[in-house]
Amino acid sequence: MTALKYLQAYPPTLQDQVRQLIAQKRLGDYLQERYPERHAVQSDKALYSYVQALKQQHLRNAPNLDKVLFDNRLDLTHRALGLHTAVSRVQGGKLKAKKEIRIASLFKDAAPQFLSMIVVHELAHLKEAEHNKAFYQLCEHMQPGYHQLEFDLRVYLTWRDLPID
Repeated sequence: MTALKYLQAYPPTLQDQVRQLIAQKRLGDYLQERYPERHAVQSDKALYSYVQALKQQHLRNAPNLDKVLFDNRLDLTHRALGLHTAVSRVQGGKLKAKKEIRIASLFKDAAPQFLSMIVVHELAHLKEAEHNKAFYQLCEHMQPGYHQLEFDLRVYLTWRDLPID
């Protein structure tokens, strides 16, 4: 039985369906059918504009973002697809906080829905620090179908890890 490290929290029936697609060598075809397009956001500047537009649409009162970029250092070995950070520095007598969002570079070639899901996830952390019920409700509000996209993203990551025949 194939261990599905990205899908461990899901019911065995769903995991078995993914295993069956892997055994039939149809997982890539399944993903291509569901997500045939690739997004056009390829630069850090374009990503910043993309994230700002989503933030403006859903989280107008959230803190401003100082930096948004694709990060080559984020990868699956660190279990991070995106990262939000708040960097605090003392400058003179004032404490300045800078908010940053970093998205793993592997999403440069992903479906637009996957990029959107990762961005929504990181934006939600501006309001909710923990992965709790309120956090996931906010994600679902900003991206209807968020939970399905998260599952499909995990299937995509599983497919990326498959050995090439």
